Amino acid sequence: MDVKAAPNGVATIEDRILRITGYYGYYPGYSSQKSASRSSVVRCKSGAKCPSTQSGLRRHQSPLSAVEDSAAPILELQSRSPSGFYRHGRGERQKTRSGEEGTQAESGSQESHAQTRCESCTSTFLKVVWGFLIILSVSSSWVGTTQIVKITYKNFDYPFFMTWFSTNWNIMFFPVYYSGHLATAQEKQSPIKKIRECSRIFGEDGLTLKLFLKRTAPFSILWTLTNYLYLLALKKLTATDASALFCCNKAFVFLLSWIVLKDRFMGVRIVAAIMAITGIVMMAYADGFHGDSIIGVAYAVGSASASALYKVLFKMFLGSANFGEAAHFISTLGFFNLIFLSFTPIILYFTKVEHWSPFSAVPWGYLCGIAGLWLAFNILVNVGVVLTYPILISIGTVLSVPGNAAVDLLKREVIFSVVRLGATLIICLGFLLLLLPEEWDEITLRFINSLKEKKSEDYAEDNTDSGVHFRSRSRANGTVSIPLA
Repeated sequence: MDVKAAPNGVATIEDRILRITGYYGYYPGYSSQKSASRSSVVRCKSGAKCPSTQSGLRRHQSPLSAVEDSAAPILELQSRSPSGFYRHGRGERQKTRSGEEGTQAESGSQESHAQTRCESCTSTFLKVVWGFLIILSVSSSWVGTTQIVKITYKNFDYPFFMTWFSTNWNIMFFPVYYSGHLATAQEKQSPIKKIRECSRIFGEDGLTLKLFLKRTAPFSILWTLTNYLYLLALKKLTATDASALFCCNKAFVFLLSWIVLKDRFMGVRIVAAIMAITGIVMMAYADGFHGDSIIGVAYAVGSASASALYKVLFKMFLGSANFGEAAHFISTLGFFNLIFLSFTPIILYFTKVEHWSPFSAVPWGYLCGIAGLWLAFNILVNVGVVLTYPILISIGTVLSVPGNAAVDLLKREVIFSVVRLGATLIICLGFLLLLLPEEWDEITLRFINSLKEKKSEDYAEDNTDSGVHFRSRSRANGTVSIPLA
């Protein structure tokens, strides 16, 4: 019995299953088909053709191979689809995850940038607030010192003793600094260790006896000379005139730095120095060049010159100092004044240059007030450099001039003439010009150029807007407009 194909040349379902599974003995009838095919093959002679059998086999095998070939991609797709879809899903998740990480990174960077900007704004705001408070404190302490000196002169007219007594209070500068260190620092240091650390301003070996005499003596003399001449000027001049003339020390600092330290030449500071000298001459002329007026102006100018020389020499020999080093240095000046300059008021007392008969008549309350305010002024000047901008300290110093003027007007001790008022304004204006930074001209040019560029951009935008408006109106009226390239 020959293997016959199913109608339409398609194998039967049993043959397909047997062909695919490879297990023909499972279905009944397979053995009869096998025996029939064998009998048909046996009946064929060797070398003879059996067309029916071969065609039947071909018809029997070809549909199965076609089904297998057509089913192969589906099977392959079914075998690959789980892993393939998994890889695709994993890739999508990786892309999504990387996108989320990138978004998180961008948001984190934006948050950190915003936090940095917020911190910088907060720091700037705190500096401005501290600067405002320190300006008021500096000007108030200097005005208070000057006015109390004027009051003390009514009962106690001994300027050198007042200078010596006030300078001794500088010893308290470093203890005040160390108290602040204990209150604010996270890592506390012992007083000895802190003194050794701050004494590096004198050199790597610290403060020795040789350096104590070599470095402290000239600065102590200049310090005492500055304060003593200023107190002498207050005996001859009003508080307003003395404080205004003392502001000329800024101009003298520039001239000495330009000559001695070879600092950068600046025309605006030369103009400020000339204005300061002009103000000095006008101040001397305000009272008609009387003896007391000229002597008082000379004392005030000498005080400003000694202060300028002190600052220039400090920069030359000691350089810049932090708050702790400045506190240590000023306390050292107080010790030097107490040890080596105490004989000077004693000599003046016994020579009756500065002699007071009853010791109980000394106004210790006023003297302590002068010394305390002077110490507060020095502390505020050095603290202000750390907490805020240094320019604000100078502004606080120059504001002492209108402060003293207001107090003098309330006390009716001075009548401002046009010459005196003009001299005061010229000196203060020159002081403010000296506060300009060295790159002020470049900063000004960049600012002007930025304004010009912004103005040109606004002008171009206005022209563009007007052109668009004109073209829209021309189209509305029916006229033909040439489009812009």
